[in-house]
Amino acid sequence: MIELLRAGALATVQDLGRQAWRDRGISRCGALDDLALIQGNLLVGNPPDAAGLEFTLGPATLRFDADCCIAVTGTDADALLDGRTLRPGWRQPVRAGQTLRIAAPRERMRSYLAVSGGIAVPLVLGSRSTDLKAGFGGLDGRTLRDGDRLPLGPSRPPAALPARRIGLAPPDWDATVRALPGPEHDDFPAAAREAFWGADWTLTPQSNRMGYRLAGPELRRERGAELASHGVLPGVVQVPPSGQPIALLADAQTTGGYPKIAVVIRADLWKLAQLRLGATLRFVRCGHDEAVAALREREAALDRLRTALCMST
Repeated sequence: MIELLRAGALATVQDLGRQAWRDRGISRCGALDDLALIQGNLLVGNPPDAAGLEFTLGPATLRFDADCCIAVTGTDADALLDGRTLRPGWRQPVRAGQTLRIAAPRERMRSYLAVSGGIAVPLVLGSRSTDLKAGFGGLDGRTLRDGDRLPLGPSRPPAALPARRIGLAPPDWDATVRALPGPEHDDFPAAAREAFWGADWTLTPQSNRMGYRLAGPELRRERGAELASHGVLPGVVQVPPSGQPIALLADAQTTGGYPKIAVVIRADLWKLAQLRLGATLRFVRCGHDEAVAALREREAALDRLRTALCMST
């Protein structure tokens, strides 16, 4: 078991989400920085889709009731295990009774904790992810609170994992996000298209796991007719009547009627998860081939991590 002594402002149980339910109106959910969760799971010997903990800003404090291995990933936050520094991105054996404190990130937005065995809350529609909007999954479909206790799944004992610590640094983060032109991209006048690709967009406080509301130049379409409601996915950048874009995230609704000016590529979605409120980002136009190559490069990096971990056993 894990006991949350201090849960932080917006902590949830997340895995890689519900993958086959969008046609039923059910959001994917899952870790916003899925790359960080996958890396953490690989480090502690879990399947990539095992459930872990997502902390938004933090800080958070946890106590472990059983021996296990942990990895804190996706973050530049300081972490202390019984007062001793724990490097983010490294596998660490933990003994029953030890306490972990994860500080607030210095520049990023979210931290992830992977634990050997995974967080063993019940599966709901094939996932343990928390759907805050619908109120199911995770722990009672809600954010975690001080005093919550979370079960762990079975795993190899820490002694069965190699003594040599395998670690990795969080991937470099910058304020540029690659995106493809969306289906309604050319419905916007040239000035609006240039503004979208050329502006620094500020993340506003009216943002959440469903979507990031961005502030910048006003974007207006030349064709003003309403669109019929249609399917949308995480990464879609919609432009509502206000002219201020919304980048959809993991908890996004499954349909929408706003024009889609762009779609953030799969390989860069994790960058949105780490953007701080009040910070700025810029969209960089790319093509299909570049988007596919970026995703293949990400998967190759994960394969290299798997190989390194196998060689260390």
